[in-house]
Amino acid sequence: MLNELFFSSMTALLVCMALIPFLRIVAERFQIMDQPGGRKVHEYAVPRIGGIAFAIGACASIAWWGPKDATTFSVLVGCGIIVLFGVWDDRVDLSYRTKIVGQLFAALAVVLGGDIWFTTIPFFPDMEVPAWAGMFVTIVFLIGVSNAVNLTDGLDGLAGGLSFLTLSGIAYLAHLSSDSTVLVLTVPFLGAILGFLRYNTYPARIFMGDGGSQLLGFMMGVLAVLLTDSSRGPFTPSLALFLLGLPFLDTLGVTGQRIAEGRSPFVGDRAHIHHKLLKVGLTHYEAVTVIYLIQAGMLGVAYVLRWQSDTVILPLYLLLAITVLTSFIAAGRGLIPTVTAQRGHFLSNGTVTRLMTGPWLTDVPIQFLAVTVPLFLIALVFLPSTVPTDVGYVSIALFAVVLIGLSCSSQVAPYFVRGGLYVGTTFLLYVCEGSRVGTVSVVVMAHNIFFIVAAVMVLLSLRFNQESRFKTTPLDYLMVFLAVTFPLLPGGSSDFSHLGIFAAKLVVLFFSFELLLHAFAARVRQLGLVSLWILFGLGIRILL
Repeated sequence: MLNELFFSSMTALLVCMALIPFLRIVAERFQIMDQPGGRKVHEYAVPRIGGIAFAIGACASIAWWGPKDATTFSVLVGCGIIVLFGVWDDRVDLSYRTKIVGQLFAALAVVLGGDIWFTTIPFFPDMEVPAWAGMFVTIVFLIGVSNAVNLTDGLDGLAGGLSFLTLSGIAYLAHLSSDSTVLVLTVPFLGAILGFLRYNTYPARIFMGDGGSQLLGFMMGVLAVLLTDSSRGPFTPSLALFLLGLPFLDTLGVTGQRIAEGRSPFVGDRAHIHHKLLKVGLTHYEAVTVIYLIQAGMLGVAYVLRWQSDTVILPLYLLLAITVLTSFIAAGRGLIPTVTAQRGHFLSNGTVTRLMTGPWLTDVPIQFLAVTVPLFLIALVFLPSTVPTDVGYVSIALFAVVLIGLSCSSQVAPYFVRGGLYVGTTFLLYVCEGSRVGTVSVVVMAHNIFFIVAAVMVLLSLRFNQESRFKTTPLDYLMVFLAVTFPLLPGGSSDFSHLGIFAAKLVVLFFSFELLLHAFAARVRQLGLVSLWILFGLGIRILL
């Protein structure tokens, strides 16, 4: 099962990334472009058919790796319908009535074709509701979620990142409840969205368009129904409100504000939460990152409340919803003062300014990484007691390749150094993790302390080193958050936790390499010697 999930995710990711360059050309040829102006925050025309790429990648992967049953077929048909209507909308700008017709057809496909609907209601988990009532509520729910995610697609990487977080939470809860159906439908979308986000984070080279945003909302709604239907698993339907999180609350707040001001709830404006964050002075990066954190918090609440009853979940959600709605209406009427970047800047204090721009934060972290990371890797080569034969032979071959690469020009050598460091370090950590049984506890403790300190130094370097040309995106922060968080979640298998810790260590080292390669570009061959040492140390073991 684990192998199938991995390959389905990789299939979707690779298909999505392969299609995007081609789709960008198609969008320019047929003028499927998102033009700037109005309530748009981008300054130039951007192709908006990226949703086709992750739709094809995810759906093709589900069709190949997923079960061949009515549920899978109905979900794929529903996805196809909503993507077709969405792309049509991107091309000719449909009315909201036509959009809802497309969403209705997609919802009917999964409800009638796959028998996917809410069979229970909150507070009465043992009472089965009439089929027509369950179908009606499910159709309204799916249409609402499709539009909610569509409305949040206002900043580069925003809708994709929110969807990735939500789907990760759904996948983890499905893992805890052993729901294989939800897992095989969720994981391919995670891989496809990850491939798309690399082109969509600020500044975006392609947008998902209505076809992509409506598809993500629709799919999250379907998965939420499957996961939280009390007749299928241990979770209550009200938990879906926290899983879907910020898109629902944002739509509720914006709709309430428009109605309170006497405007149509269907006419777009700049009242969404991302517009409000930009208005108070946050940058594009900061606004997206803040929204990611809010959504992660909502998913954390869903995780904490996963075994709770409706009498706990619904009152908490209603309290949160009323607070958000009240805040939106108050902000729309000017009752909440805004803080501009010029008036309320925290760094206006002289002492704080000197601290934030002093060498302890700007220079020491990167210097620490420059000294300790190479020394750590050089010493780590001596730790593994055995090296698998295949790893050893691949290391020898890479040693020869990197050695040749170091003799090339200064423009080409960094690529060989980076490849040697990435692959060699992955091999080295892999064999070290397998050799830690029986290792002296002091060595293990020092190993873990190094990664904790290095992670702090990486974060400080990313934030305060002004000379570093390595630019991060909210996607990078999202990956770090997931790599660090997943191993800490209780309830997972030991293999799952071990894999997460391994990934977190690799993330720390890979960020360190990028920082060092950009900060010390003139000394790239010294890092090349470190990669040669790692590959040589792994390869020589099988020859001795």
